[in-house]
This record gives sequence, structure tokens and C-alpha cells, in this order.
Amino acid sequence: MAGMAARPIELMPVPAKRVGPARIGIGGPVGSGKTALIEALVPRLVKAGYDIAVVTNDIATREDAERLQHGGLIAPERVIGVETGACPHTVIREDPTLNLEAVDLLERRFPKLDLVIVESGGDNLASTFSLDLVDYWLFVIDVAGGGDIPRKKGPGVLNCDLLVVNKTDLAPHVRVDLEGVKRDVAKARGAKPALFTNCLSGEGVDSVIAELRRSVLLDA
Repeated sequence: MAGMAARPIELMPVPAKRVGPARIGIGGPVGSGKTALIEALVPRLVKAGYDIAVVTNDIATREDAERLQHGGLIAPERVIGVETGACPHTVIREDPTLNLEAVDLLERRFPKLDLVIVESGGDNLASTFSLDLVDYWLFVIDVAGGGDIPRKKGPGVLNCDLLVVNKTDLAPHVRVDLEGVKRDVAKARGAKPALFTNCLSGEGVDSVIAELRRSVLLDA
């Protein structure tokens, strides 16, 4: 109305860009190959010059952390195991405090870090990561888990930044039509990336690294 002062426009604050290393989450069901993927990624990334640390999650053990610490691929002190003591997705989504504390400790311990990988404990297809914890996350499924997984379209499959379908070599041994899985993945993911791997042989791992460098490490 005439004579009334214009109300100032309230602008929403722009979130501050996170300072420090990139944080990449890796989730997926038990046995899908999350730790095997890390074991395949780490030596390649180290060889490429990245300074890396890892946080692993298990409900009541530190088995995955110990596997990485004793594997000789990375210095043991660069791996922290978190015992979640609860449903695995809680500590990567609803309340990531334990993981944030572990990441912060690694950042203080190694101030030149380029990348921290956070591995979820084995979870179901509904698992997702809080973006307060990670910048980018992968979800790993495997062919041996059944050819129908992509058709189930859980949040992990649909919402992750990169879907990794592992154990492609097992398809003929578990009566899974790999080409059919690829079609279902393409239908479920649309324009979002998905890659197929055999982490034990290394097949497809370089493509995962190329996608990480393009999308989150931003140095390709």
C-alpha cells in the first residue's frame, strides 16, 4: 500500500563449503563387497598420490577395521573402527555423531588428508547417508544377492550418488542374467551413474575411481 515501507527480503544463508578432505560413504548389504571395494580402491588411490584414511562400522566388533589394518594396504593408524551398537543406518543417517567424531580424529591426526572413506556396517536396501557426514556416497549390491535387487528399488539403490554392482563373475553360478540386471539397473537409476565390478579381480575398479575423481575429488 502507498506510504508503507517495503519489507526487506530475507535471504536464506548459503551453507558453508566443508573445509578439509573429501568424505565418501560406502554402504550396502552384508557381504556385497564394501570392504573388498575399499581394498581395491585404496592402493590405486594411494598410487595416484591421495592421502587417505578410513572409518569402518560394525555393530559389535571392529572386524572390518582390523581386516584393513592388517592388510598392509594402508598404515593401521589411518583406520578407525566404530562399534555402532545399534542398527547400522542410524549412525550414518539419523545420528552420525560417532562417525563424525572418528572422521574429526583422523583429520586432526593427519592434517594433509585428501579423502576419508566411511564404510557403513552391512545394512539393507533402505540404507542412506546423511550429507552432514559425507559429500558423496556409493551403494554396493552384488549379483549373488539376486537378480531382482535393482527391481526392488530401495532408497540405497535409487538415491546413492554411484551404484556399484559387484561380483559380476558369479552371475552364471547363481543363475542370474547379468544383461537383465544391467537393464533393470539402467531403468532404476535413470541418468544416475552405475558401474559393474569384480573387486577381487579388479575389473571395473578403475571406472569407479574415474567417477570419484570426476564427481567428488574434482581433479581429473
